[in-house]
Amino acid sequence: MAYLITENCTGCTLCARLCPAGAILGEKKQRHRIVAELCIECGACGRICPKQSVQDPFGETVKGEKRKDWKKPVFDLDACMACGMCIDACPAGCLAPGPPSPGDKTAYPVLADPGACLSCGFCVEECPVEAVALARPVHEAQVAAA
Repeated sequence: MAYLITENCTGCTLCARLCPAGAILGEKKQRHRIVAELCIECGACGRICPKQSVQDPFGETVKGEKRKDWKKPVFDLDACMACGMCIDACPAGCLAPGPPSPGDKTAYPVLADPGACLSCGFCVEECPVEAVALARPVHEAQVAAA
């Protein structure tokens, strides 16, 4: 099942511009629609929607969030095998092999382009050793308050 755009859509086009699969169609200021056959169910459309006009495949309204608050992948390098499955799973292409570690020359994954991350969790789902988790980014104001 795919995500669904409800009648609350105002046609702001944020979802269509963000969709990594090109699954969202519509004209500006008109209700958009999701092509189910193209939807990869990443949920980015719902997180970016300012009108909470997107339902997940279970019919639940997806809560919109400010993009700066979207969870990002965090890697446990002690558990990571550097297999690259997380990198291959990323629909936004924001993960990449990092520089080789000095001791064993292993190139562990890194979040190379944080701004492109969709917070979809595909990297977490594909990791065979549970070395990837999603966590909210720490903002400068939070660090200063601590």
